[in-house]
Amino acid sequence: MFEPTFDYAPAATRYDSMRYNRCGTSGLKLPAISLGFWHNFGDITPYEQMKALVFTAFDHGITHFDLANNYGPEPGAAEKSAGRLIHQYFAKHRDELIVSTKAGYEMWSGPYGFGGSRKYLISSLDQSLERLGLDYVDIFYHHCPDNDTPLEETMGALAQIVASGKALYVGLSNYDGERLAKASAILDELHVPFVINQNKYNILDRTVERNGLKDTAKKLGKGLITFCPLEQGLLTDRYLNGIPADSRVAHDPRFLHEDRVESVHAKIVALNDIAQQRGQTLAEMSLAWLLRDDTVTSVLAGASKPQQILDNIGALKNTEFSDDELAAIDKIALG
Repeated sequence: MFEPTFDYAPAATRYDSMRYNRCGTSGLKLPAISLGFWHNFGDITPYEQMKALVFTAFDHGITHFDLANNYGPEPGAAEKSAGRLIHQYFAKHRDELIVSTKAGYEMWSGPYGFGGSRKYLISSLDQSLERLGLDYVDIFYHHCPDNDTPLEETMGALAQIVASGKALYVGLSNYDGERLAKASAILDELHVPFVINQNKYNILDRTVERNGLKDTAKKLGKGLITFCPLEQGLLTDRYLNGIPADSRVAHDPRFLHEDRVESVHAKIVALNDIAQQRGQTLAEMSLAWLLRDDTVTSVLAGASKPQQILDNIGALKNTEFSDDELAAIDKIALG
């Protein structure tokens, strides 16, 4: 295991300006902005860059680091990076951190390397804890629904994981409202601390509004943490004038393609006009639009540069919207 170093002293003011929201009706609070490890903590990112990102985040009250078994590249690399960072620089601050990870998507070959079986979930978390060098994670998610595994088995595995002390809370990711309600009923019966849902949600993607997830989460008193709040960078100033040569689309088009940029370009230009009228960047407005909603506990934002984290936090300065602004945003995004 990595030897701790003490050349990083977190800012004494780190809790002064961050907002912390309760996960539904649970006792757990998350920062309004959380740091996602999806893209920029794998093998292709220099370690010094990772350090700068986590130091900037924690110095400004971002206490939640979100991972999954398959985050990389390569799968598992983000957890290894997080483990190294935590042990080298946050050894004295582990109890100030919320570390989450997930299992559900394919992680290794064969029939036991994906899904929602007890075999896969427990094995995967054991591997995640080894990569992280931790005895437990704060939140463990089932990452995606599995139609081939009885819901009772998947929820039973989450119950066993909590009972074993390997996770303090559990969450569900990419579920819809109907499946959430069924899963929640099973977890309640098993007395499992299920506190949060993780789903994609942003101005351009309203799936959770259509599939019942958002309304059901609120009704059941569960939190909602949203990923892709900036729609892979589309809801920033990055693509307002076309596709930059140094953009993700140009260099790493695994998740965002040129045709997607072109199809929404007129919308993001119009949304940017509203943001400018509010005195915000498009990214700030997009995050603020989510955080205005008391159903949303936190937004998961990735970053490749420390300044992007600071820009994301800037959204907290103004999360109030007039009815006219909300109507105009909806007309653009849903039109």
